[in-house]
Amino acid sequence: MSFSLTLQHRILERAVDTESAFLRLYGASATAFWLDSEHVEPGLDRFSFLGDTTGPLAEVVRYRVGSGSVTVTAAGGRSRTVPGTILDYLDTELRTRSVPPVEGLPFDFCGGYVGYLGYEVKADCGGAAVHRAPAPDAQWLFADRLVVVDHLAGRTHLLALTGSGTAAARASAAWLRTTAEILDAVPTWTDPPPITVDLDGAHLAEHLVRGRAQYLRDIAACRRALQAGESYEITLTDQLTVPATTGGLDVYRTLRRANPAPYSAYLRFGDLEIACSSPERFLKVDRHRGVETKPIKGTARRDPDPEVDDRLRRALTEDPKTRAENVMIVDLLRNDLGRVCETGSVRVHRLLATESYSTVHQLVSTVRGVLRADIGVVDCLRACFPGGSMTGAPKLRTMEIIDALETRARGVYSGTIGFLGLGGTADLNIVIRTAVRYRGEWQIGAGGAIVLDSVDQAEYDEMLLKAGAVFRALTPDPALPAAQVPAAG
Repeated sequence: MSFSLTLQHRILERAVDTESAFLRLYGASATAFWLDSEHVEPGLDRFSFLGDTTGPLAEVVRYRVGSGSVTVTAAGGRSRTVPGTILDYLDTELRTRSVPPVEGLPFDFCGGYVGYLGYEVKADCGGAAVHRAPAPDAQWLFADRLVVVDHLAGRTHLLALTGSGTAAARASAAWLRTTAEILDAVPTWTDPPPITVDLDGAHLAEHLVRGRAQYLRDIAACRRALQAGESYEITLTDQLTVPATTGGLDVYRTLRRANPAPYSAYLRFGDLEIACSSPERFLKVDRHRGVETKPIKGTARRDPDPEVDDRLRRALTEDPKTRAENVMIVDLLRNDLGRVCETGSVRVHRLLATESYSTVHQLVSTVRGVLRADIGVVDCLRACFPGGSMTGAPKLRTMEIIDALETRARGVYSGTIGFLGLGGTADLNIVIRTAVRYRGEWQIGAGGAIVLDSVDQAEYDEMLLKAGAVFRALTPDPALPAAQVPAAG
C-alpha cells in the first residue's frame, strides 16, 4: 500500500542560529537530529536540518545485523517488529510514502529518514559479520517536521508533512505557527567563534584499544598482505575509549568550534549520542538522480605559522604516496557507482584537490554519475557501502584483512550519517572525526590507508592526529553554558 503526504511550508526571512534553535526546540528531546553545515565554505553544503520525533508521523527504527528484523517504534510509543534488514525496511518505506514536489525549495530534503548505518552493516552489503558492536548497528527516525536553515540565502524554512484529514492539516499549521514564534526569540545565525583546545599526545595514546606496539604490528601484517597481492590499499584503524563524564550535546558544541566541518552532525537516540565533525561526503543523490561522492585520502596537520602551514599543504598535494592512495579510492568508487549509474555517466570532476580545516589539510576528489532508471536511492547506498575510503581496495578482500586485524567492531565509526528523502534524494557523510557516547563511555575511531611505501611511525602519528581532533572536544569549552538535556537511559 502506498500513500501520499502533503507538505506545509513557512519561510522566515533570516537564518536563525542553529545551535540556539536546537537547544530551544530539541535540547530536551529523547531522540533528535542536527545535520549541521553551518561552517560554510565555497562549494560545500549550505543547509542545516534540525528535528525530533514529536510529530504525529514520526517513528524510530532500530536494527542489529543478523537479527533478521527491525524494531519500529511509532510516535505514540507502540513498537512492532518487521522482518528484513534495515536497508530492506528503508527501501520499502521510501517507495511507499511520497510527497508532491514543492517548487522553489533550494534543498533536496522535505522529510524522510535521518540516522546512521554503522560499519558492521557491511554484512548486509556483501561483507562478513565478524565483530559485534555494543550499540545498535543502525538507527533512523522518520522526520515529518523539519527546521531547515539556509546559511547562504539567509532564510529559515519550516516544513511539516501532513497526512489526510482536516485535523492533521490544522495540527501542522499550528506547529508551523508555534515554531515560528519560538524562533523569533532565537538570534540570527553567525559562525560559532573558533576555539583552540590543548592536547597532550601522550595522554591521548593511553586510551587506545590496541595501542602503539600492536598498531605497528598490524601495519606490518598489512604490508605482508600487500606484498602478497591480496590488496593494494588497506585502511587500518584503532579506537580510543574514555569514560563519559560530559553529555554528548556539550561535546558536540565544543567539537563544532574546535574542528568545524561541512558534513557535521549531532544525533541522539536515547542513550546513544553521536558528535560528528566529518569533512567527507559519502553519497549525495539530488532530485535529478545525480550522484556525487567525495573521497578523502591524505591528511596533514595545520600549523599556526602561515609559511609552515602552506609548506605542509603543498607537501600533501605533491606527495606521490598520498596521491596514489587517493587515486586508488577514486578508482574503487568509480567502480561502485558504475554498478548503479547510467553507462558512461560516471566521471571524475575534481581530482586531488586540497581542502583545509581548523586542524588538518585534506586531499579530496569528486566523482559523479547519474542513477539508472531502475535504481533507487537505497540500491545505490547498498552498492557503495561502506565507503571505500574506510576500507581500501579491492573492497571485499580488504575488509576480510581488516576483520582479522582489528579486535572489535568499529560501530558507528566508518559508517554513514545523513538523510534519505521521500523524493529519492540523499546526503550522507563518512563517519570520521566522531565521538560516540554509549553506556557511560566515549568511543573515538581513527586510522589511515596502508600502502607498500607507508612509513610505520608516520602512519601511527597520522592516526593519533585524526583522533586528537575529536578527543580534545571531550573537555567542553568552559565558556559554553551547559545544555539542558535529558539524562541518558
